[in-house]
Amino acid sequence: MVTIKEAVTKKDLVKFMEFPLELYKGNPYYVPDILSSQVADMQKDKNPAFAFCQAKAFLAYRDGKPVGRIQAILNDRANATFGKKYMNFTQVDFIDDDEVVDALFDTVESWARELGCYAMHGPLGFSDMDREGMLIEGFDQKGLFYTYYNHPYYLTQLTRRGYDKQVDWLEMRLTLPTEPIESLVRVSDYVKKRKKLHVVNMGDKPLKELINDMFLLYNRAYTLFGMIPLTEAQIAKYVGEFRPMVDKRTTSFVYTEEGEMVAFGICCPALDSAMQKMQGKTLPFGWIRLLKALKGKNDTVDLLLIAVRPDLQGQGVNAVVLDDMQNKLIKHGVRYAETGPMLEINDHILAQWQRFSGVQHKRRRCFVKEL
Repeated sequence: MVTIKEAVTKKDLVKFMEFPLELYKGNPYYVPDILSSQVADMQKDKNPAFAFCQAKAFLAYRDGKPVGRIQAILNDRANATFGKKYMNFTQVDFIDDDEVVDALFDTVESWARELGCYAMHGPLGFSDMDREGMLIEGFDQKGLFYTYYNHPYYLTQLTRRGYDKQVDWLEMRLTLPTEPIESLVRVSDYVKKRKKLHVVNMGDKPLKELINDMFLLYNRAYTLFGMIPLTEAQIAKYVGEFRPMVDKRTTSFVYTEEGEMVAFGICCPALDSAMQKMQGKTLPFGWIRLLKALKGKNDTVDLLLIAVRPDLQGQGVNAVVLDDMQNKLIKHGVRYAETGPMLEINDHILAQWQRFSGVQHKRRRCFVKEL
């Protein structure tokens, strides 16, 4: 028999977040997130998204042992923006058992109906900065520190429950050149001169100011599927979280003569191996492993964010970012880049990687079901 318990206390939330560690124990492709950060995101006094979100987390038990989990989020700002009444589901993991899956989804679908929702979709978090999408291709590829990994049977179970495709994200592994791509250099030089743009490096402006400008531009540039602007409180939260990952070796910020950021690219040394060793725990030695990975030499980077001001998209400004980043990465011996999830409908982002040698090796999906 399966019983469902809501995770309310901090102890419960720790159990909720630790469940995947047992489910994927020994799996070489699963990469844990930082446990303390995950727990904090479910606490109302630590996550500013609770100003406009309701959320519940549920654990499924059989014979006193956790066998599944799921989180449901009602995002009032997103629903008001898009004129819908959808419930998000996320943080969903389970053994391959129909009874377990049905108990979990029956619980969150019932809560969604109680709140007047007429559809469920996900995996989607509190914002686009959270992990999104269920893996449906690339099960033999190691995950990134900011993406979900899941077993292939998840797709079968979601389909059985009546969930269909809403949108997909694609991921690529790029092989970087050993010499700058001349076409990027030419376009970058032309656009900088014509648009009167310049690259600002770390040290030219305070780091906190650079990251704050980045998120203000993020709010303007990311306008596709399900995106809503971050609040000031959310920006402050993510500025703090991003500061350790922003490195002069792997970032690019592009400004106008008037001092406005119009484009940026952020990546960091690949953290998957460090995260696997940490197993989500920063103490006693987790932080040391993480900082060593961030500051050490690595031939692979994780691409976190890249954006161009909407009115300048399609005008070559992204070439300024890519040219600056290719020079920095080549200089530091980086040979590969993992793009992370990119919406399949985001033509601007997908097209910019055509200059590089790469392979699309993962696909993840947002599912939707009418209630």
